[in-house]
Amino acid sequence: MTPTTTRGFHKLCLVTLVAVYFLILVGGIVRSSGSGMGCPDWPKCFGYWVPPTSVEQLPENYKESFATLRDKKNQKFARYLSAFGFEQTAQSILNDKSILIENDFNATKTWIEYVNRLVGVLIGFLIIALFIRSIRLRKRQPYLFWLSLATLVLVIIQGWFGSIVVSTNLTSWTITLHMLMAFVLVALVIMLYVKSGEIKSVESTLTLKIILVLGTLFLLVQVVLGTEVRAAIDRVSSQLLPREDWISSVWAQFIVHRSFSWLVVIFNLGFGFWLIKTKGSNPLTLGLILLILLTLLTGAGMAYFAVPAYLQPVHLLVATVTFGVQFLLFLKLKTNPQRID
Repeated sequence: MTPTTTRGFHKLCLVTLVAVYFLILVGGIVRSSGSGMGCPDWPKCFGYWVPPTSVEQLPENYKESFATLRDKKNQKFARYLSAFGFEQTAQSILNDKSILIENDFNATKTWIEYVNRLVGVLIGFLIIALFIRSIRLRKRQPYLFWLSLATLVLVIIQGWFGSIVVSTNLTSWTITLHMLMAFVLVALVIMLYVKSGEIKSVESTLTLKIILVLGTLFLLVQVVLGTEVRAAIDRVSSQLLPREDWISSVWAQFIVHRSFSWLVVIFNLGFGFWLIKTKGSNPLTLGLILLILLTLLTGAGMAYFAVPAYLQPVHLLVATVTFGVQFLLFLKLKTNPQRID
């Protein structure tokens, strides 16, 4: 292994991380524009590798045919769920006939979803490239090889599960799980980036690191609560209520999400200012503070300005970047086990 090999791998990790964040942004645009079912099948789109641009390119019974295909896939997925003990979840998928309702063809939404899939394919190629390059490093740095292999396996699972998200017609729990796997992917790529480079560590106390861990966990819970709010808004918007009434119509979910945000703010800002006070300011800590404030501002913007579509993907992207900064700080902090505070 040469230093050039490691530097090349390190740079590829950074490119991959940026690409993953871009995919999360595009995924947020898909969700906010209601384009998640722009392609009713997977991996093709309306049976084409390059999707159609008009409904005239589709057969008259396209809704029935694609609903039938998705039903077969859901039955197979339900058998898997039952085999692993999730019988109730399996039955809910099989008994919910609304899952099989096919949307009218919309060229704009179809191509938004198609671009999302193309970016996903790009991520797949980058992860494969990381794995191939890690093979050359497996003797000197075996952890890079195993981390790269784990990342590749996760991307394969994520791609397969993306097809389940489509076949179940964007069932809320599948969207949440799909998103959480994206967070795990971010963490794995960041770990590869740190392990393959020379990242300076920061001496810390165990108490400070625990606060960071709690702040990260609270952020993840907040993201899950946010997906519940988004799912509730999707149901409300399908009833053709005006945007101004969306938040009031999902008030119970929204108030839980908003109230929990204070835990995220308190723990993360407390960690950030404490670290600055004890170790001095650095770009990562300042970035965390700014990202937390930006998350608050974008969330407030959605609440007070009738959930504008352009803010939804930005809000999600800021949250995922915040998680990335938290995880990077976690890897950088080195604690003395004999010191608590």
